[in-house]
Parts: sequence; C-alpha cells; structure tokens
Amino acid sequence: MPAPASDLLTVCPHCAAVNRLPRDRPATEGRCGQCHKALFDGHPAEVDAAGFERQVGRSSQPVLVDVWAPWCGPCRMMGPAFAAAAGRLEPGFRLLKLNSDAEPELSGRLGIRSIPTLLLFAGGRRIAQVSGAMTTEQIVAWARQQLAQAA
Repeated sequence: MPAPASDLLTVCPHCAAVNRLPRDRPATEGRCGQCHKALFDGHPAEVDAAGFERQVGRSSQPVLVDVWAPWCGPCRMMGPAFAAAAGRLEPGFRLLKLNSDAEPELSGRLGIRSIPTLLLFAGGRRIAQVSGAMTTEQIVAWARQQLAQAA
C-alpha cells in the first residue's frame, strides 16, 4: 500500500528498510520499524552503491550526497563541516557519504570528475551538483537554495 502523499518515506541508514513517517509527528523521534534504531541522528550515513540507490530511489525527502575519498585533503577538511550540516538539515534532508574509491563504477556513472562533490537529489533525480570544499554554512545554504530553486 503506497504511503499517503502527506507522509514522509525515509530509508533507515542502519538497515536500509523503508519507513513511513506521518508528517504530523516529529520525524526526529522516528525509529526504524525493522531495526528500531533512530532514523535521524544528526550524522551523515556512509553508503555503498546499493545503499545509495535505495536511499535516492525510495526516499521522499531530498538526499544530499558528499562524494569523497580518504586520500583527498579537501575531502577530509570538509568532512566535519558536512557532518555538522547533517545536524542542521535533518530530517528535511538525508545526508550520505559516498567513498568514490570504494565505488568507482557508481562514481563514474554519476560523472564525478573531482572531489569533494556534493550531489542533491529530489524525487529520485539529480537536481544540483557542486564540486569543491565548503563550510557548514555554505553546505546548508547551497542545499536549501538548490531545493527551493527546483521546486
């Protein structure tokens, strides 16, 4: 049975189960119906290719992805800013970290040419992309602005 249009569909960052959250309840209090862990904890979720596909394809909320690599200095510098942005953007956005070295096929399919790169998805499609390290404020402002422009 599909979720009512007013409900939020979100994928658990721990077990990848799809959860329906009524919009009249605080999403920040939501717990996964399968693994019972918090659906939002103010931290980005690390994903592999399958996790990425499930999060982008099944979530009704926008998904902001940080494509990075462990050897990349600017990526490591931006990591804490992206983590802080999760605390500011959740539950309105799902924040994910995708290691381009661990997922080269997906990175290639996404057209990643430089890192760090932020990708913003809404409704299962990419609506914005930007490369280069950013501060927490810049990440938050960019994500909100891009989402507003796409609406």
